[in-house]
Amino acid sequence: MGILLLFNGGLILFSALVSLIYIDGVTFELTLSAFLVLSMGALLMLFTREHNKQIQKREGYLIVSLGWILMSLSGTIPYLLTGAIPDFTASFFETMSGYTTTGATILNDVEIIPKGVLFWRSTTHWIGGMGIIVLAIAILPFLGIGGIQLFTAEAPGPGRDKLHPRITDTAKRIWLIYLIYTVMETFLLYFAGMSFFDAMNHAMSTLSTGGFSTKNSSISFWNDQPLIQYIIISFMFLAGTNFVISYFALTRKFKKVFKDEEFKVYLFFILITSLIVSGLILINDNQTLPSTIFSFSHIESTFRGALFQVVAVITTTGFVSVDFTLWTPFLTIVFFGLMFLGGSSGSTSGGVKVVRHMLMIKSGILEFKRALHPNAIIQARYNKKTVSDSISYNILGFFILYMLSFIIGALGFSSLGLDFESSIGLSASTLGNVGPALGDFGPSNTYSALPSLGQWWASFLMLLGRLELFTVLILFTPFFWKKH
Repeated sequence: MGILLLFNGGLILFSALVSLIYIDGVTFELTLSAFLVLSMGALLMLFTREHNKQIQKREGYLIVSLGWILMSLSGTIPYLLTGAIPDFTASFFETMSGYTTTGATILNDVEIIPKGVLFWRSTTHWIGGMGIIVLAIAILPFLGIGGIQLFTAEAPGPGRDKLHPRITDTAKRIWLIYLIYTVMETFLLYFAGMSFFDAMNHAMSTLSTGGFSTKNSSISFWNDQPLIQYIIISFMFLAGTNFVISYFALTRKFKKVFKDEEFKVYLFFILITSLIVSGLILINDNQTLPSTIFSFSHIESTFRGALFQVVAVITTTGFVSVDFTLWTPFLTIVFFGLMFLGGSSGSTSGGVKVVRHMLMIKSGILEFKRALHPNAIIQARYNKKTVSDSISYNILGFFILYMLSFIIGALGFSSLGLDFESSIGLSASTLGNVGPALGDFGPSNTYSALPSLGQWWASFLMLLGRLELFTVLILFTPFFWKKH
């Protein structure tokens, strides 16, 4: 916990440096925020220096959940001291949305927020993207603390491929790739026409699949600059891809890339869905704007808008170039469904994840074979390997808990007086860490109208979704606290 606060404080101090460079008037407040967080971290480390450094699986789950909450609580200090978000509930919501890479915001006018605070806001995305716990894994061994239990709690999905036998080296390689992509996108966006400040912030938001923007209109601010949007689309796609696949590609092991079943399904599903969506938009436009339907610029902008929003929702980045709820009711339902898909396992995306959907569909199809051949031993296969029953049960349990959490989440929002469309949209978006929802909280709106109690409920759902259910829910089970 102390180490995590030291990370947080150091990055707030970096935001103070950005504030100083841009002379935005809040350098002192950000420096004070950094000092407070660094002091808390140092005190925690000081008072617990003689503790037992052996972490078991039980402690791993507890540290991940409490660590995320502690980071979010300390992350509110810059908002509160600078006055950017003076309300504690709203600042906690904004911070939790940042760390969980949801990208939902209560700010109606982000362009009046000081640049140092905006940079800190994007930094919370960047920290949360690859997991503050995974970062700590690379440091903890130096203190004599093993990190494998933390990695298990942080990434409980079925796709935990390792790049290196040592978990610490795995974390370092993942972070190196993450850093390289962030720097690459920053310079590409800068050379494509963004200011350097906007480029930095959007690179951090993209690679974390977060969605915070420095503009009120999000990415639609650059609708007249296709190159900027295609760069963001490319990096959203990379961020939603398993980082192990990126490692294979960067080390020129391309056969492993194109043999991966999840990557192929992820790629083709995005392309096919984007073509279908853009085709339906063009058909609808043909009825209202028949004179422009066959112009190249109209077809290109339509396809770009469709591709951008499909990638943004599937990867749970949540950037907005077009308000998809204004297209057709059918496409609104399509995008609502995409909120449950999620990107690849081992990526920074939220949601259910592509590999889980694949294995559930495969298991469902195999039930037909089992019905015809009850005595046969038939098991699902993934990447030409047999999937164990324990993984199949884990995925089934996860999906049931996910849908149950979605229903309970929607009931919670509806109990606050929100309408049906807004309630189900909020539940799907916050649990899947998507960002834009439906109804009163659609892509063109913020979450500022959400009541304070609703903001706390949304914050819990964001944390639940980001830590993939089990890590948080296991803390509410009586057997977790019993000594065996």
